[in-house]
Amino acid sequence: MNSGTKTIAICNEKGGVGKTTTTVTLGATLTARGYRVLLVDADPQGSLTDALGWKNQNDIMVSLSGKLQEEVSGVEYDPKEGILHTPEGMDLMPATLELAGMERLLINEMSREFILKGYLERLEGQYDYILIDCSPSLGLITLNALTASDSVLIPVQAQYLPAKGMVQLLTTVARTRQRLNRNLKIDGIFLT
Repeated sequence: MNSGTKTIAICNEKGGVGKTTTTVTLGATLTARGYRVLLVDADPQGSLTDALGWKNQNDIMVSLSGKLQEEVSGVEYDPKEGILHTPEGMDLMPATLELAGMERLLINEMSREFILKGYLERLEGQYDYILIDCSPSLGLITLNALTASDSVLIPVQAQYLPAKGMVQLLTTVARTRQRLNRNLKIDGIFLT
C-alpha cells in the first residue's frame, strides 16, 4: 500500500508459534503509541477474533470471508462494515469458519491472489498499520495476505521441526516476491 499505511503479515505454516499473540501485542503497542491499527484475522479458526473478546462466532454478522466475497463479486460495498472496535482502540476485521470455504471459492477466480489486496486498498489512508494474522497453512488465503502486505514477520519456535518447516515459508515468500509482490520484505524472523 502506498498511502502511508503499512501492511504486515504475521505468518508461519506451523500452528502454536505465537502468530496471534504477536499480532495482538504488536497491535496494542502501536495503538498505545497513537497509531491507527486494523487487525485482520485471516485464520478460519478465528483465534485473533476470540482473543480480542468475540468468543461466539454466531454474534459476528460480517467477517473477512464476506468482504472477500463482496470483492470477488465486483459490487460496490462499504469496506468498513463489519469492522469491530476493541476497548484498547484497535479495529478488527474478524474471521469465522466461513473463511475456510473461501479457498474453494477463490480457486477459480481470475487474479485470485489479489482479492484481499483489493479489499485492503479500499481502506487505504484510514489506518497507519494493518496487521494480518495468517492461518497455519500456505493456502490461498495466506498467499493473499502475502500479496497484500508490505512485509512479513515470522515467529518461530526454537526447535528443530519448526525451524525446518520455516524453509517452506521462506520459499513461498521468495516466490510471492518474484511473481506477485516484488516489494514484499521480511521485517524479521524471531523466536517465541
